[in-house]
Amino acid sequence: MRTLYLLRHAKSSWSDPALPDHERPLEPRGVRDAKRIAEHLGRLQVAPALVLCSSATRTRETLALVRPRLGGAPVQVEDELYAASSDALLERLRRLPDDVGSALLIGHNPGLHDLALLLVPAGARRRRLEAKFRTSALATLAIRQPPWRGLGRGDAELVAYVVPKQLR
Repeated sequence: MRTLYLLRHAKSSWSDPALPDHERPLEPRGVRDAKRIAEHLGRLQVAPALVLCSSATRTRETLALVRPRLGGAPVQVEDELYAASSDALLERLRRLPDDVGSALLIGHNPGLHDLALLLVPAGARRRRLEAKFRTSALATLAIRQPPWRGLGRGDAELVAYVVPKQLR
């Protein structure tokens, strides 16, 4: 069984309207929320074999806040993950090496949300995802289909979905 963690970047700032979207930093609430998720990851002793992160400033800042709790996992920051569609994210996951037992993907909506909805079959657990994939939300998915290259629709079970508000 493989594990996929999907983490949406923390809340970003819109204070500078001239700043390109890719360069928007976290706002103070985003920093607080990312720290809460980091503490949660630490309590769970989450140690992914690999972290994939969008190159956007807000995702890299989210990564910086959670990374100390990830057990030294190697990180790949990739331009292609910025604003990627669910199809593009799925194709990236399908290229993971077979020896990667767990991965953390830090990205953006709507692609991340759509990916979660694609991977998790209909049912009571999926309903938690359907409304919104909030900033700093962490979805933990158990992947039934080995290897990664075979990952597709309905191949995951939603094990947990946590938002920072639950961790106060």
